[in-house]
Amino acid sequence: MEAQERKDMDNNSNIMCLLTDPEGTPLGPSMFLPQNAGPPQLQQLVNKLLNNEDKLPYSFYISDQELVLQLGAYLEKNKVSVEKVLKIVYQPQAIFRIRPVNRCSATIAGHTEAVLTVAFSPDGKQLASGSGDTTVRLWDLTTQTPMHTCTGHKNWVLCIAWSPDGKRLVSGSKSGEILSWDPQTGKQSGNPFIGHKKWITAISWEPVHLSSPCRRFATSSKDGDVRIWDISLRRCVIALTGHTLAVTCVKWGGDGMIYSGSQDCTIKVWETTQGKLVRELKGHGHWVNSLALSTEYVLRTGAFDHTGKQYSSPEEMKEVALERYNKMRGNAPERLVSGSDDFTMFLWEPAVSKHNKARLTGHQQLVNHVYFSPDGQWIASASFDKSVKLWNGTTGKFVAVFRGHVGPVYQISWSADSRLLLSGSKDSTLKVWDIQKQKLKQDLPGHEDEVFAVDWSPDGEKVASGGKDRVMKLWM
Repeated sequence: MEAQERKDMDNNSNIMCLLTDPEGTPLGPSMFLPQNAGPPQLQQLVNKLLNNEDKLPYSFYISDQELVLQLGAYLEKNKVSVEKVLKIVYQPQAIFRIRPVNRCSATIAGHTEAVLTVAFSPDGKQLASGSGDTTVRLWDLTTQTPMHTCTGHKNWVLCIAWSPDGKRLVSGSKSGEILSWDPQTGKQSGNPFIGHKKWITAISWEPVHLSSPCRRFATSSKDGDVRIWDISLRRCVIALTGHTLAVTCVKWGGDGMIYSGSQDCTIKVWETTQGKLVRELKGHGHWVNSLALSTEYVLRTGAFDHTGKQYSSPEEMKEVALERYNKMRGNAPERLVSGSDDFTMFLWEPAVSKHNKARLTGHQQLVNHVYFSPDGQWIASASFDKSVKLWNGTTGKFVAVFRGHVGPVYQISWSADSRLLLSGSKDSTLKVWDIQKQKLKQDLPGHEDEVFAVDWSPDGEKVASGGKDRVMKLWM
Protein backbone atom coordinates (compact mmCIF):
# COMPACT_ATOMS: atom_id res chain seq x y z
CA MET A 1 0.00 0.00 0.00
CA GLU A 2 2.78 2.41 1.02
CA ALA A 3 4.74 1.57 -2.10
CA GLN A 4 1.65 2.27 -4.17
CA GLU A 5 1.17 5.63 -2.44
CA ARG A 6 4.79 6.55 -2.97
CA LYS A 7 4.46 5.63 -6.62
CA ASP A 8 1.34 7.79 -6.91
CA MET A 9 3.19 10.71 -5.40
CA ASP A 10 6.11 10.24 -7.73
CA ASN A 11 3.85 10.52 -10.77
CA ASN A 12 4.78 14.26 -10.81
CA SER A 13 1.28 14.81 -9.43
CA ASN A 14 2.40 17.40 -6.90
CA ILE A 15 0.66 20.77 -6.74
CA MET A 16 2.46 24.06 -6.23
CA CYS A 17 0.76 25.70 -3.21
CA LEU A 18 1.22 28.87 -1.19
CA LEU A 19 -0.13 28.94 2.35
CA THR A 20 -1.19 32.39 3.61
CA ASP A 21 -2.93 33.76 6.69
CA PRO A 22 -6.31 35.53 6.26
CA GLU A 23 -4.50 38.85 5.75
CA GLY A 24 -2.57 37.36 2.81
CA THR A 25 0.82 37.06 4.55
CA PRO A 26 2.60 33.93 3.17
CA LEU A 27 3.70 31.19 5.56
CA GLY A 28 7.08 30.50 3.98
CA PRO A 29 7.68 30.14 0.23
CA SER A 30 5.50 28.22 -2.25
CA MET A 31 5.88 24.46 -1.93
CA PHE A 32 4.91 21.31 -3.77
CA LEU A 33 2.22 19.32 -1.97
CA PRO A 34 0.97 15.85 -2.95
CA GLN A 35 -2.50 15.54 -4.48
CA ASN A 36 -3.63 13.30 -1.62
CA ALA A 37 -2.96 16.00 0.96
CA GLY A 38 -6.18 17.14 2.64
CA PRO A 39 -7.07 19.28 5.68
CA PRO A 40 -5.50 16.88 8.26
CA GLN A 41 -2.13 16.93 6.46
CA LEU A 42 -2.28 20.69 5.92
CA GLN A 43 -3.08 21.13 9.61
CA GLN A 44 0.03 19.17 10.59
CA LEU A 45 2.09 21.24 8.19
CA VAL A 46 0.83 24.61 9.46
CA ASN A 47 1.38 23.61 13.10
CA LYS A 48 4.91 22.59 12.21
CA LEU A 49 5.71 25.74 10.23
CA LEU A 50 4.34 27.94 13.02
CA ASN A 51 6.23 25.93 15.66
CA ASN A 52 3.05 25.49 17.71
CA GLU A 53 3.78 23.54 20.87
CA ASP A 54 0.11 22.65 21.32
CA LYS A 55 -1.36 21.46 18.05
CA LEU A 56 -4.12 23.87 17.07
CA PRO A 57 -7.08 23.18 14.77
CA TYR A 58 -7.14 25.04 11.42
CA SER A 59 -9.52 25.20 8.51
CA PHE A 60 -8.41 25.90 4.94
CA TYR A 61 -9.96 28.03 2.22
CA ILE A 62 -9.34 28.29 -1.51
CA SER A 63 -10.99 31.41 -2.97
CA ASP A 64 -13.40 31.66 0.01
CA GLN A 65 -14.60 28.05 -0.23
CA GLU A 66 -13.62 25.73 2.59
CA LEU A 67 -11.39 22.87 1.50
CA VAL A 68 -12.95 19.62 2.69
CA LEU A 69 -11.44 17.26 0.10
CA GLN A 70 -7.94 16.23 -0.79
CA LEU A 71 -6.21 18.72 -3.08
CA GLY A 72 -6.34 16.45 -6.14
CA ALA A 73 -10.08 15.87 -5.79
CA TYR A 74 -10.63 19.59 -5.25
CA LEU A 75 -8.75 20.52 -8.46
CA GLU A 76 -10.67 17.95 -10.45
CA LYS A 77 -14.05 18.97 -9.07
CA ASN A 78 -13.46 22.69 -9.60
CA LYS A 79 -11.51 22.33 -12.87
CA VAL A 80 -8.58 24.31 -11.51
CA SER A 81 -5.38 24.57 -13.53
CA VAL A 82 -2.26 23.05 -11.96
CA GLU A 83 -0.10 25.51 -13.91
CA LYS A 84 -0.73 28.34 -11.44
CA VAL A 85 0.27 28.48 -7.78
CA LEU A 86 -2.72 27.46 -5.65
CA LYS A 87 -3.29 29.96 -2.81
CA ILE A 88 -4.57 28.27 0.37
CA VAL A 89 -5.67 30.43 3.31
CA TYR A 90 -5.33 28.86 6.76
CA GLN A 91 -7.65 30.06 9.50
CA PRO A 92 -7.30 29.14 13.19
CA GLN A 93 -10.44 27.49 14.54
CA ALA A 94 -11.95 27.72 18.01
CA ILE A 95 -10.56 24.91 20.16
CA PHE A 96 -14.01 24.37 21.69
CA ARG A 97 -17.23 23.53 19.85
CA ILE A 98 -20.62 25.11 20.50
CA ARG A 99 -23.63 22.84 20.25
CA PRO A 100 -26.47 24.26 18.19
CA VAL A 101 -29.52 25.30 20.22
CA ASN A 102 -32.53 23.24 19.22
CA ARG A 103 -35.27 23.70 21.80
CA CYS A 104 -36.90 26.40 23.86
CA SER A 105 -35.98 25.63 27.46
CA ALA A 106 -38.02 28.43 29.06
CA THR A 107 -40.57 31.06 28.21
CA ILE A 108 -40.47 33.67 30.95
CA ALA A 109 -43.18 36.25 31.35
CA GLY A 110 -42.46 39.45 33.23
CA HIS A 111 -42.32 42.40 30.89
CA THR A 112 -45.71 44.00 30.26
CA GLU A 113 -44.73 45.53 26.89
CA ALA A 114 -42.51 44.46 23.99
CA VAL A 115 -38.96 43.30 24.78
CA LEU A 116 -36.73 45.66 22.77
CA THR A 117 -33.21 44.58 23.71
CA VAL A 118 -31.51 41.55 25.32
CA ALA A 119 -27.89 41.09 26.38
CA PHE A 120 -25.89 38.41 28.19
CA SER A 121 -23.16 39.50 30.60
CA PRO A 122 -19.53 39.11 29.36
CA ASP A 123 -19.10 35.84 31.26
CA GLY A 124 -22.46 34.52 30.01
CA LYS A 125 -23.72 33.94 33.55
CA GLN A 126 -26.33 36.73 33.65
CA LEU A 127 -28.93 38.07 31.29
CA ALA A 128 -30.56 41.49 31.05
CA SER A 129 -33.40 42.86 28.94
CA GLY A 130 -34.93 46.26 28.25
CA SER A 131 -38.57 46.81 27.38
CA GLY A 132 -41.29 49.21 26.26
CA ASP A 133 -42.68 48.89 29.79
CA THR A 134 -39.79 51.23 30.93
CA THR A 135 -38.05 48.55 33.02
CA VAL A 136 -34.76 46.70 32.77
CA ARG A 137 -34.95 43.13 33.99
CA LEU A 138 -32.27 40.75 35.17
CA TRP A 139 -32.97 37.04 34.80
CA ASP A 140 -31.71 34.08 36.79
CA LEU A 141 -30.30 31.64 34.24
CA THR A 142 -30.02 28.66 36.58
CA THR A 143 -33.66 28.69 37.61
CA GLN A 144 -34.81 30.46 34.40
CA THR A 145 -36.94 32.93 36.34
CA PRO A 146 -37.04 36.74 36.73
CA MET A 147 -34.48 37.90 39.30
CA HIS A 148 -34.61 41.71 39.52
CA THR A 149 -36.86 44.35 38.00
CA CYS A 150 -34.97 47.61 37.63
CA THR A 151 -37.34 50.58 37.68
CA GLY A 152 -36.39 54.20 37.18
CA HIS A 153 -36.78 54.97 33.48
CA LYS A 154 -39.75 57.07 32.42
CA ASN A 155 -39.86 55.83 28.84
CA TRP A 156 -39.08 52.80 26.66
CA VAL A 157 -35.70 51.20 27.36
CA LEU A 158 -34.08 51.11 23.92
CA CYS A 159 -30.58 49.83 24.67
CA ILE A 160 -28.55 48.19 27.42
CA ALA A 161 -24.82 47.43 27.74
CA TRP A 162 -22.76 45.43 30.22
CA SER A 163 -19.32 46.73 31.17
CA PRO A 164 -16.74 44.21 29.87
CA ASP A 165 -15.63 43.48 33.45
CA GLY A 166 -19.23 42.40 34.18
CA LYS A 167 -19.58 44.74 37.15
CA ARG A 168 -22.10 47.24 35.78
CA LEU A 169 -25.06 47.52 33.48
CA VAL A 170 -26.11 50.75 31.77
CA SER A 171 -29.41 51.43 29.99
CA GLY A 172 -30.65 54.23 27.74
CA SER A 173 -34.24 55.28 27.12
CA LYS A 174 -36.47 56.93 24.57
CA SER A 175 -36.48 60.18 26.53
CA GLY A 176 -32.67 60.41 26.51
CA GLU A 177 -31.86 59.52 30.10
CA ILE A 178 -29.19 56.97 30.99
CA LEU A 179 -29.24 54.91 34.19
CA SER A 180 -26.68 52.54 35.68
CA TRP A 181 -27.46 49.44 37.72
CA ASP A 182 -25.70 47.05 40.06
CA PRO A 183 -26.37 43.66 38.40
CA GLN A 184 -26.03 41.83 41.73
CA THR A 185 -28.85 43.70 43.45
CA GLY A 186 -30.81 45.21 40.55
CA LYS A 187 -30.61 48.56 42.34
CA GLN A 188 -29.95 51.84 40.53
CA SER A 189 -26.47 53.15 41.31
CA GLY A 190 -26.43 56.95 41.59
CA ASN A 191 -28.43 59.57 39.73
CA PRO A 192 -29.36 59.45 36.03
CA PHE A 193 -26.79 60.65 33.48
CA ILE A 194 -28.38 63.74 31.98
CA GLY A 195 -27.27 65.47 28.78
CA HIS A 196 -28.87 63.92 25.71
CA LYS A 197 -32.00 65.69 24.49
CA LYS A 198 -33.50 62.86 22.44
CA TRP A 199 -33.55 59.09 22.60
CA ILE A 200 -30.46 56.94 23.09
CA THR A 201 -29.63 54.75 20.08
CA ALA A 202 -26.56 52.86 21.33
CA ILE A 203 -24.15 52.38 24.26
CA SER A 204 -20.56 51.14 24.07
CA TRP A 205 -18.05 50.69 26.92
CA GLU A 206 -14.34 51.48 26.87
CA PRO A 207 -12.54 48.11 26.49
CA VAL A 208 -11.24 46.60 29.73
CA HIS A 209 -7.74 46.12 28.26
CA LEU A 210 -7.47 49.92 28.03
CA SER A 211 -8.92 50.69 31.45
CA SER A 212 -9.75 48.42 34.38
CA PRO A 213 -11.99 48.64 36.34
CA CYS A 214 -14.33 49.91 33.60
CA ARG A 215 -15.28 53.55 34.11
CA ARG A 216 -16.09 55.21 30.80
CA PHE A 217 -18.78 54.46 28.24
CA ALA A 218 -20.03 56.24 25.12
CA THR A 219 -23.63 56.83 24.06
CA SER A 220 -25.12 57.94 20.76
CA SER A 221 -28.42 59.73 20.40
CA LYS A 222 -31.09 60.95 18.04
CA ASP A 223 -29.99 64.48 19.06
CA GLY A 224 -26.89 64.16 16.84
CA ASP A 225 -24.30 63.90 19.63
CA VAL A 226 -22.06 61.21 21.03
CA ARG A 227 -21.19 61.60 24.71
CA ILE A 228 -18.51 59.98 26.85
CA TRP A 229 -19.54 59.45 30.49
CA ASP A 230 -17.52 58.58 33.57
CA ILE A 231 -19.38 56.25 35.90
CA SER A 232 -17.40 57.36 38.99
CA LEU A 233 -17.75 61.09 38.33
CA ARG A 234 -21.32 60.42 37.18
CA ARG A 235 -21.20 63.02 34.44
CA CYS A 236 -20.44 63.59 30.77
CA VAL A 237 -16.68 64.12 30.42
CA ILE A 238 -16.58 64.74 26.64
CA ALA A 239 -19.30 65.60 24.11
CA LEU A 240 -18.43 64.59 20.53
CA THR A 241 -20.37 67.00 18.34
CA GLY A 242 -20.20 67.24 14.58
CA HIS A 243 -22.84 64.95 13.12
CA THR A 244 -25.64 66.95 11.49
CA LEU A 245 -28.37 64.34 12.00
CA ALA A 246 -29.22 61.51 14.42
CA VAL A 247 -26.34 59.24 15.45
CA THR A 248 -27.56 55.66 15.06
CA CYS A 249 -24.63 53.65 16.42
CA VAL A 250 -21.42 53.97 18.39
CA LYS A 251 -18.51 51.55 18.95
CA TRP A 252 -15.50 51.99 21.24
CA GLY A 253 -12.59 50.31 19.43
CA GLY A 254 -9.75 48.29 20.87
CA ASP A 255 -7.14 50.89 19.92
CA GLY A 256 -9.02 53.56 21.86
CA MET A 257 -10.89 55.26 19.03
CA ILE A 258 -14.66 55.79 19.02
CA TYR A 259 -16.61 55.18 15.80
CA SER A 260 -20.03 56.76 15.26
CA GLY A 261 -22.45 56.19 12.36
CA SER A 262 -25.19 58.66 11.54
CA GLN A 263 -28.21 59.49 9.43
CA ASP A 264 -26.00 62.22 7.90
CA CYS A 265 -24.48 59.31 5.88
CA THR A 266 -21.03 59.63 7.49
CA ILE A 267 -19.03 57.61 9.98
CA LYS A 268 -16.80 59.68 12.24
CA VAL A 269 -13.69 58.48 14.08
CA TRP A 270 -12.87 60.24 17.38
CA GLU A 271 -9.93 60.06 19.76
CA THR A 272 -10.97 59.84 23.39
CA THR A 273 -8.58 62.00 25.43
CA GLN A 274 -9.90 65.35 24.17
CA GLY A 275 -12.65 64.24 21.82
CA LYS A 276 -11.01 65.39 18.60
CA LEU A 277 -12.38 64.23 15.24
CA VAL A 278 -9.64 62.12 13.64
CA ARG A 279 -11.27 60.86 10.43
CA GLU A 280 -14.44 60.95 8.48
CA LEU A 281 -15.50 57.89 6.48
CA LYS A 282 -17.72 58.81 3.56
CA GLY A 283 -19.35 56.74 0.84
CA HIS A 284 -22.85 55.80 1.94
CA GLY A 285 -25.72 57.42 0.05
CA HIS A 286 -28.24 57.08 2.85
CA TRP A 287 -28.44 56.62 6.65
CA VAL A 288 -25.81 54.47 8.35
CA ASN A 289 -27.75 51.95 10.49
CA SER A 290 -25.20 49.64 11.98
CA LEU A 291 -21.47 49.38 12.70
CA ALA A 292 -19.40 46.36 13.74
CA LEU A 293 -15.74 45.84 14.65
CA SER A 294 -13.67 42.77 13.75
CA THR A 295 -12.53 42.60 17.40
CA GLU A 296 -16.00 43.06 18.89
CA TYR A 297 -16.25 39.65 20.54
CA VAL A 298 -13.04 40.05 22.59
CA LEU A 299 -13.97 43.65 23.40
CA ARG A 300 -17.32 42.48 24.70
CA THR A 301 -15.97 39.58 26.75
CA GLY A 302 -12.76 41.22 28.00
CA ALA A 303 -10.92 38.69 30.14
CA PHE A 304 -13.70 36.06 30.14
CA ASP A 305 -13.39 33.05 27.86
CA HIS A 306 -14.93 29.60 27.43
CA THR A 307 -13.00 28.21 30.42
CA GLY A 308 -15.10 30.29 32.85
CA LYS A 309 -12.09 31.54 34.85
CA GLN A 310 -12.84 34.33 37.37
CA TYR A 311 -10.37 37.10 38.29
CA SER A 312 -9.29 38.49 41.65
CA SER A 313 -8.10 41.96 40.63
CA PRO A 314 -8.80 44.60 37.96
CA GLU A 315 -5.09 44.55 37.02
CA GLU A 316 -5.15 40.82 36.33
CA MET A 317 -8.30 41.28 34.29
CA LYS A 318 -6.70 44.07 32.23
CA GLU A 319 -3.63 41.94 31.53
CA VAL A 320 -5.60 38.90 30.38
CA ALA A 321 -7.95 41.06 28.28
CA LEU A 322 -4.99 42.72 26.55
CA GLU A 323 -3.47 39.33 25.80
CA ARG A 324 -6.76 38.10 24.32
CA TYR A 325 -7.18 41.30 22.28
CA ASN A 326 -3.66 41.17 20.82
CA LYS A 327 -3.99 37.50 19.98
CA MET A 328 -7.32 38.03 18.21
CA ARG A 329 -6.15 41.09 16.31
CA GLY A 330 -2.80 39.71 15.18
CA ASN A 331 -0.70 42.14 13.15
CA ALA A 332 -3.62 43.45 11.14
CA PRO A 333 -5.47 46.71 11.82
CA GLU A 334 -8.92 46.63 13.40
CA ARG A 335 -11.60 46.44 10.69
CA LEU A 336 -14.96 48.19 10.71
CA VAL A 337 -18.04 47.33 8.67
CA SER A 338 -21.00 49.64 8.13
CA GLY A 339 -24.54 48.80 6.94
CA SER A 340 -26.89 51.37 5.47
CA ASP A 341 -30.33 52.30 4.22
CA ASP A 342 -28.71 52.56 0.77
CA PHE A 343 -28.81 48.69 0.68
CA THR A 344 -24.96 48.48 0.77
CA MET A 345 -22.15 47.92 3.25
CA PHE A 346 -18.59 49.18 3.38
CA LEU A 347 -15.53 47.51 4.88
CA TRP A 348 -13.02 49.97 6.39
CA GLU A 349 -9.62 49.94 8.06
CA PRO A 350 -9.99 53.32 9.77
CA ALA A 351 -6.51 53.31 11.32
CA VAL A 352 -4.99 52.99 7.85
CA SER A 353 -7.18 55.04 5.53
CA LYS A 354 -10.30 57.14 5.19
CA HIS A 355 -11.10 55.27 1.97
CA ASN A 356 -13.09 52.04 2.15
CA LYS A 357 -11.42 48.68 1.58
CA ALA A 358 -14.45 47.17 -0.15
CA ARG A 359 -18.06 47.93 -1.05
CA LEU A 360 -20.41 45.04 -0.28
CA THR A 361 -23.46 45.00 -2.53
CA GLY A 362 -26.25 42.49 -3.03
CA HIS A 363 -29.00 43.26 -0.54
CA GLN A 364 -32.26 44.41 -2.15
CA GLN A 365 -33.44 46.40 0.87
CA LEU A 366 -31.93 48.34 3.76
CA VAL A 367 -29.24 46.65 5.85
CA ASN A 368 -30.40 46.63 9.45
CA HIS A 369 -27.62 44.88 11.35
CA VAL A 370 -24.00 43.88 10.61
CA TYR A 371 -21.83 41.67 12.81
CA PHE A 372 -18.32 40.17 12.60
CA SER A 373 -17.85 36.56 13.70
CA PRO A 374 -15.87 36.20 16.96
CA ASP A 375 -12.74 35.11 15.06
CA GLY A 376 -13.09 38.01 12.59
CA GLN A 377 -13.23 35.63 9.63
CA TRP A 378 -16.79 36.42 8.54
CA ILE A 379 -19.19 39.34 8.36
CA ALA A 380 -22.91 38.63 8.55
CA SER A 381 -25.57 41.12 7.52
CA ALA A 382 -29.31 41.17 8.20
CA SER A 383 -31.65 42.99 5.87
CA PHE A 384 -35.26 43.97 5.31
CA ASP A 385 -35.01 41.92 2.07
CA LYS A 386 -35.64 38.88 4.39
CA SER A 387 -32.17 37.46 3.82
CA VAL A 388 -28.98 37.11 5.82
CA LYS A 389 -25.75 37.36 3.84
CA LEU A 390 -22.26 36.09 4.64
CA TRP A 391 -19.09 37.90 3.52
CA ASN A 392 -15.35 37.37 3.88
CA GLY A 393 -14.28 39.38 6.95
CA THR A 394 -10.88 40.32 5.53
CA THR A 395 -11.64 41.12 1.88
CA GLY A 396 -15.40 41.81 2.00
CA LYS A 397 -16.05 39.34 -0.81
CA PHE A 398 -19.57 37.85 -0.94
CA VAL A 399 -19.65 34.23 0.27
CA ALA A 400 -23.26 33.04 0.70
CA VAL A 401 -26.88 34.04 1.19
CA PHE A 402 -29.18 32.46 3.78
CA ARG A 403 -32.84 32.49 2.75
CA GLY A 404 -35.69 31.15 4.85
CA HIS A 405 -37.16 34.06 6.76
CA VAL A 406 -40.43 35.37 5.33
CA GLY A 407 -40.13 38.81 6.95
CA PRO A 408 -37.43 41.43 7.52
CA VAL A 409 -34.47 40.18 9.59
CA TYR A 410 -33.93 42.46 12.58
CA GLN A 411 -30.92 41.12 14.44
CA ILE A 412 -28.18 38.49 14.24
CA SER A 413 -25.76 36.94 16.74
CA TRP A 414 -22.82 34.52 16.45
CA SER A 415 -21.92 31.40 18.41
CA ALA A 416 -18.61 31.84 20.27
CA ASP A 417 -16.82 29.38 17.96
CA SER A 418 -17.87 31.25 14.77
CA ARG A 419 -19.43 28.10 13.33
CA LEU A 420 -23.11 29.04 13.73
CA LEU A 421 -25.13 32.19 13.12
CA LEU A 422 -28.47 33.10 14.69
CA SER A 423 -31.09 35.43 13.21
CA GLY A 424 -34.36 36.87 14.55
CA SER A 425 -37.08 38.21 12.30
CA LYS A 426 -40.37 40.00 11.98
CA ASP A 427 -41.75 36.58 10.90
CA SER A 428 -41.72 35.51 14.62
CA THR A 429 -38.99 32.85 14.19
CA LEU A 430 -35.35 32.46 15.07
CA LYS A 431 -33.11 30.51 12.71
CA VAL A 432 -29.68 28.98 13.22
CA TRP A 433 -27.43 28.78 10.14
CA ASP A 434 -24.48 26.43 9.65
CA ILE A 435 -21.54 28.44 8.31
CA GLN A 436 -19.49 25.54 6.92
CA LYS A 437 -22.41 23.91 5.09
CA GLN A 438 -23.92 27.32 4.33
CA LYS A 439 -27.47 26.22 5.07
CA LEU A 440 -30.23 26.23 7.68
CA LYS A 441 -29.33 24.16 10.72
CA GLN A 442 -32.32 24.79 12.98
CA ASP A 443 -35.67 26.54 12.73
CA LEU A 444 -36.87 27.90 16.06
CA PRO A 445 -40.54 28.92 16.02
CA GLY A 446 -42.27 29.73 19.30
CA HIS A 447 -42.69 33.48 19.57
CA GLU A 448 -46.19 34.69 18.81
CA ASP A 449 -45.09 37.93 17.15
CA GLU A 450 -42.08 39.84 15.77
CA VAL A 451 -38.67 38.97 17.30
CA PHE A 452 -36.85 42.25 17.95
CA ALA A 453 -33.80 41.09 19.90
CA VAL A 454 -31.54 38.03 19.98
CA ASP A 455 -28.29 37.25 21.75
CA TRP A 456 -26.08 34.16 21.95
CA SER A 457 -24.31 33.90 25.30
CA PRO A 458 -20.52 34.33 25.09
CA ASP A 459 -20.04 30.93 26.74
CA GLY A 460 -22.11 29.40 23.93
CA GLU A 461 -24.53 27.61 26.24
CA LYS A 462 -27.75 29.48 25.49
CA VAL A 463 -29.64 31.87 23.30
CA ALA A 464 -32.08 34.55 24.50
CA SER A 465 -34.76 36.22 22.40
CA GLY A 466 -37.45 38.81 22.99
CA GLY A 467 -40.01 40.70 20.98
CA LYS A 468 -43.50 41.98 20.55
CA ASP A 469 -45.15 39.10 22.45
CA ARG A 470 -43.53 40.44 25.71
CA VAL A 471 -41.96 37.15 26.72
CA MET A 472 -38.34 36.28 27.13
CA LYS A 473 -37.40 32.94 25.62
CA LEU A 474 -34.32 30.93 26.49
CA TRP A 475 -33.09 28.30 24.03
CA MET A 476 -30.61 25.54 24.86
